[in-house]
Amino acid sequence: MKQLFVVLFFVTIGMFSQENKMKSDVTFLADDKLEGRNTGSVGERLAADYIVQRFEEMGYAPKGTDGYFQSFTFKPKAHPHAKVEFTDSVAATTITGKNIVAFLDNGAENTIIIGAHYDHLGWGEQGSLYRGEKAIHNGADDNASGVAVMLNLAVELKNSNTNNNYLFMAFSGEEMGLLGSNYFVKHTTIDLSKVNYMINMDMVGRLKEDKTLAVYGIGTSPIFKEVVEENAKGKFHLILKESGVGPSDHTSFYLADLPVLHLFTGQHADYHKPSDDSDLLNYEGMQEISDFVIDIVSDLNDDGKLAFTKTKNEQQKGSKFKVTLGVIPDYLFDGKGMRIDGVTDGKPAQKAGIIKGDIVIKMGDIEVAEMMDYVKALGKFEKGQSTKVIVRRDGKEVELEVTF
Repeated sequence: MKQLFVVLFFVTIGMFSQENKMKSDVTFLADDKLEGRNTGSVGERLAADYIVQRFEEMGYAPKGTDGYFQSFTFKPKAHPHAKVEFTDSVAATTITGKNIVAFLDNGAENTIIIGAHYDHLGWGEQGSLYRGEKAIHNGADDNASGVAVMLNLAVELKNSNTNNNYLFMAFSGEEMGLLGSNYFVKHTTIDLSKVNYMINMDMVGRLKEDKTLAVYGIGTSPIFKEVVEENAKGKFHLILKESGVGPSDHTSFYLADLPVLHLFTGQHADYHKPSDDSDLLNYEGMQEISDFVIDIVSDLNDDGKLAFTKTKNEQQKGSKFKVTLGVIPDYLFDGKGMRIDGVTDGKPAQKAGIIKGDIVIKMGDIEVAEMMDYVKALGKFEKGQSTKVIVRRDGKEVELEVTF
């Protein structure tokens, strides 16, 4: 039945033009039949079979440990996007995830890795920001959008920019802690010393009218900032982040001393909720992002192996918080403070009266000028403690009492 569903879907999408391929990819991956692609689930395996079939169609060689697949097992822990508490029964369960690895050998010395995670939250048992009845979390933007752009890039790069080989990867287990990418780096199927750089797409389906695009990791190679800015001129309003560490799979490669870029179109009200569906995505914007990546790769095609540089804040990756404020940060905000893009019902922020759009400028005795200040402040508190939080709201400072 599983294979029949995949085959029938391919017959259907065969009628679409190439321009609609990304939309058909997202439509498949975010279909209710996949039940939210939770890591190790039947739905995630359906998604994996679909992605493998797409790579086979393109003529890419398998580069996993079992054909295109690289399996890994784990017991669930909190995912990187928010504080998650697992039940004892879930935490005791051993889960098998499957990375999907495809290779194009151009006979080059070095290889570019292009990746996106394909897992999501299933029915929202862990990690969901939805407070209604249990429902499928289809994850169209998070991260069917990134997979669709990755597959589009695999098509576009098949016969161009041949000074590097290409390794395309769909990661499993990202929502539970970057598990698939972390496993690959530690059990790699290629020589990492021959990897030129890595590009990651996670949530690239909601490009707004102002064309705001966040690009993380521009400090991980001296050449990145100039190349990214030059190729974005007249196309995007960039929010640039130097650090190679962030809540997605590029972090695993940065920690292996590889230059990385991570593309992201921003948070939204449907993040980690059942409403993150395929009809809400900006497919023209996804094509623009795909073209942008092609431009970057083309620009770097003759530059040989890129130099790697370390960036600040990498030590924050392992931070363990005893408390959560219960907010969704606006990762595209480039002003002073930490702007809030969403508030979770029943959590300390909502109980204290913090609302969407508030900009946190002080927590306790720590001034919050940027995201990492907020992270530092959060790490100082334990459950049951209270503190003053100052936010900027409609141009005015508002002081609120938060109890964790």
